[in-house]
Amino acid sequence: MVVLKKVNVDGVSVFYREDGEVKSPTILLLHGFPSSSFQFRNLIPKLATTHHVIAPDLPGFGFTGVPAQLNYEYNFDSLAGTITSFTRILNLDTFAIYVFDYGAPVGFRLALARPDAITAIISQNGNAFEAGLSPFWDGLRKYWDDPSPENLAPIQALTKMEATRFQYLHGEAHPDAVPPETYHLDQALLDRPGNADIQLKLSFDYQTNIALYPKFHEYFRTHQPPLLAVWGKNDPFFLPTGADAFKTVLPKAEIHFVDGGHFPLENHLEEVYDIISKFLSNNGA
Repeated sequence: MVVLKKVNVDGVSVFYREDGEVKSPTILLLHGFPSSSFQFRNLIPKLATTHHVIAPDLPGFGFTGVPAQLNYEYNFDSLAGTITSFTRILNLDTFAIYVFDYGAPVGFRLALARPDAITAIISQNGNAFEAGLSPFWDGLRKYWDDPSPENLAPIQALTKMEATRFQYLHGEAHPDAVPPETYHLDQALLDRPGNADIQLKLSFDYQTNIALYPKFHEYFRTHQPPLLAVWGKNDPFFLPTGADAFKTVLPKAEIHFVDGGHFPLENHLEEVYDIISKFLSNNGA
């Protein structure tokens, strides 16, 4: 049964979902923008039949609380630092990571900090290569180079309902099958006072993730963690070439595509779970 918990991590009240036997191998699920651990609500019970599953909400997302007086720096180094401390507070000595979207640079930073703790990596539309960046990122690059009001406007639009709904529905053959509560919950949390500013800070800081790609690649080459890239092939943000690129540094990486978009768990849960389950079993993770 999924249990909802909170733990204090350096002043941040990290909300997380937990399921499965503590003695079983652990898998850490890291969500992306604009979601939360809620995106794993249907996957967690399936994984929990064989694994101890932990799924936190990143600071600035979901139900993780960050007191204003903490003056928390909303950037990817801070998010990764909080999650790294979170794994230590929970005494997670070894674990696999499932990374998606924003969760990927957080998870890969975690791997840099704790390389010996990582037993395997599942990247679901979690990019680590320039080849995986779609034309969507051209607008963000303009904003990074010149954060003028003109370049800021399309970035601000990413926190609005039209963009949130698009992320869930684009690329799905049956978009009506995506539960509407998914994007409505995400939007309600995005609309909280001050949250749009947090998202703008993270959007601007995303450029640091791209700058770290060479270090991520060095980690992959040096440690050769078992890696599965399972990708919604119609993702408008992260292209299938980003999944294939893992093979350049991890020759034994497994690459699978499903006929979905950015959030394939909504319409392709059974297919994705079957791929993940076989990968974890085959790699003893």
